[in-house]
Amino acid sequence: MLVFNPKLYAGGCLLFLMAACSTLPVAPEAGYSRTARLHLYQLQQWSFEGRLALTGKNDSWSANIIWEHSPDEEKIKLSGPLGQGTVVINLTGDFVTVNQGDGNVQSSTQPEEFINQQLGMFVPVQSMRYWVIGLPEPSSSFKEIHDGFKQAGWLNEYKQMQLANNEIMPRKMTVMNAQVKLKLIIDKWILDETKAK
Repeated sequence: MLVFNPKLYAGGCLLFLMAACSTLPVAPEAGYSRTARLHLYQLQQWSFEGRLALTGKNDSWSANIIWEHSPDEEKIKLSGPLGQGTVVINLTGDFVTVNQGDGNVQSSTQPEEFINQQLGMFVPVQSMRYWVIGLPEPSSSFKEIHDGFKQAGWLNEYKQMQLANNEIMPRKMTVMNAQVKLKLIIDKWILDETKAK
């Protein structure tokens, strides 16, 4: 005959709860710190997947985003912007191509102006490649604030960070000026393991 033992029952429940809690991902306690990430300027390759929302004075849209960075190229894939399918932006130096599918590929030697014509709002793409990893563009001055920095008339705020390859990387960030507000949620980072420390 089985006899109910409250101590044994309580202990079993406690072990079960501890095992269940141990499988949950642990969010990093640390918030944004620019000085703790200076070594990321040496990061040669990275990519992320996430969601983007862009709001201007007269328009707004959202899209899924995959951004792949290498030393020679930025490849940005937007799925579903402006009611369309997939748009792929390739930026190599001062040359950009925008592929809107169905053989509709356009190119320009004025990348930011051209990309912004396609998006319908001004987004500083060449600076964003630094901002998305949580760093100011090295070629211009900036002012540090509690959870980010101001640079070139843009406010960069890092609302939430996440752990990726033992690095604390942005998860939720906002980039804005008086005309445009960009919200980015990054669901997954892939970082180059050969980065300098």
